[in-house]
Amino acid sequence: MILPDDIFLVSYPRSGNTWLRFLIANLLDTHDAVTFLNIDRKVGDIYGRSQENLLRLPRPRILKSHEPFEPRYSRVLYIVRDPRDVAVSYYHWKMKRRVIADGYPIEQFVSHFLAAKFDPNLGTWAQNVGTWLAARQNTVGFMLIRYEDLFENTLDQLRRIAQFLNCRFTEEQLSRAILLSTVERMQDLEKRQSHLWVGGRGFRQDIMFVRKGQTGSWQSELPPTSVLEIDRAWGAIMKSLGYNCRDTAALQKGGTRHAVRLGECHGD
Repeated sequence: MILPDDIFLVSYPRSGNTWLRFLIANLLDTHDAVTFLNIDRKVGDIYGRSQENLLRLPRPRILKSHEPFEPRYSRVLYIVRDPRDVAVSYYHWKMKRRVIADGYPIEQFVSHFLAAKFDPNLGTWAQNVGTWLAARQNTVGFMLIRYEDLFENTLDQLRRIAQFLNCRFTEEQLSRAILLSTVERMQDLEKRQSHLWVGGRGFRQDIMFVRKGQTGSWQSELPPTSVLEIDRAWGAIMKSLGYNCRDTAALQKGGTRHAVRLGECHGD
């Protein structure tokens, strides 16, 4: 059941939604620091809790979602991430969940990722992002956050988020929320709590849910052919979001050492 005052944190999977949940929950609750064992009581997961449990959350509820455009979501924080980094993180996440095995070719994975074969109900990255931008960008009740901007200047972005939530916080409270939501703290919590947390229980413990918490790791982890495949498929929407893309024409000629320049995506 969707309530009229609900606020949704929406993203494609592996785009920073969990980090955003930690930041907001640690900002709103200045007494009880967020862990993996209490996060669902602060920012609910529509996939991990029953409707009955979600309805018990205090209003206005803040809820995590990965859904493509949903017109009933009146207030939405949408976090978007470079799809090449999403692909890398998605690859390790599917391995953690035993959907794919060790040694699964990442080139094959990227081709399946581009076709949304792993989570077809969510659409492709471009479809999920594109439906929200087409319907809600620059409208009241919608805020777009780039993972990369949140990573580079967390304090300023968290201020923006607080304004969207219509809440006032001191600089000390903002800094506290950031300190309690670092990748190092989240990784430590995961190591200690994953066997109890519904998101970690039953999955591989040798692969972390909270990985590097970085930007641009695709440059060292994705083969050039996979980069080219993503740029060809989604270059136009990537460019509109300000993501630097490799010159696909140069890659087609076999060049893998060309500079990355803004605006050189060539979307179909």
